[in-house]
Amino acid sequence: MYNVDAVIEIPLKTKNKFEIDKSSGKIRLDRVLYSAMTYPSEYGYIDNTLELDGDPLDILVISSEATFPGCIVPAKVIGNLKILDDGFEDNKIISVVSVDPRYKEVETLNDLPSFILDEIKNFFENYKTLQHIKVDVKDYQSREEAMKVIEECKKRYEENKK
Repeated sequence: MYNVDAVIEIPLKTKNKFEIDKSSGKIRLDRVLYSAMTYPSEYGYIDNTLELDGDPLDILVISSEATFPGCIVPAKVIGNLKILDDGFEDNKIISVVSVDPRYKEVETLNDLPSFILDEIKNFFENYKTLQHIKVDVKDYQSREEAMKVIEECKKRYEENKK
């Protein structure tokens, strides 16, 4: 019920921001981060969803190993992080790899070490500082709230493909 497929664009611990080109389906290097930071988790999107900014819904997948751009990762949703990125709402679904035994017992955000959640927040608070783009990181939300966001984005996707 809480499992989704995450399409990974950015592997764990990289500065490269890859995106899957919608028209060609190929992976493109969008930019290299303007900071000394690296992505604290796998980062990608949930297919067949549409956020208010016109992009698919973002998902972070906490994992013990990096994958690669374009990899489909079975992910267990455990929460959401609300962000305002340059004034636009930008949800970040938080999940763990559902086929990694290290995360078998993780069901909610409270099951993770608080340091991991602090690190994710810190990343988003600072990763665009040198670009002079304001990012306002809000609070984490429950798994139930995350599932509502996913359903809203799926519905918006269906309505917009007509």
